[in-house]
Amino acid sequence: MAKTLTQERIAEILKLDIDQRYKYLVKEVVENREIWILTDEHGCVMLNTEEEDCVPVWPNQEFAQEWATGEWKHCKPEAIGLNKWHSRWTNGLLDDELSIVAFPNIDLEGVVLFPDEFDFDLTSLAKKQKR
Repeated sequence: MAKTLTQERIAEILKLDIDQRYKYLVKEVVENREIWILTDEHGCVMLNTEEEDCVPVWPNQEFAQEWATGEWKHCKPEAIGLNKWHSRWTNGLLDDELSIVAFPNIDLEGVVLFPDEFDFDLTSLAKKQKR
């Protein structure tokens, strides 16, 4: 079970640049064995770049919840277990030609990558930690 983050720690993490937030995301997902998305009655929230449709993912419930404002205020954070992510989401997103935006901040800044690249980073870190 993930630990609850304090407001001070949340503010500290949100000040990180996109690469540092990505590293934090990968570390937290591997450690807590869950990925957070936002959902509504139609499914998961999507963001669009000029070239790609993306599913935003967050490392902790608190960061996903921060996004549930404005046009997304009706959305709810939902955890996806890491095993389910590996077995169903990665290939499903690839099949649907969707990318991931990793840990976007409120200004919509986040690392955009393909689901298999994200999966590779998660698996690589998990293997390193087992050694």
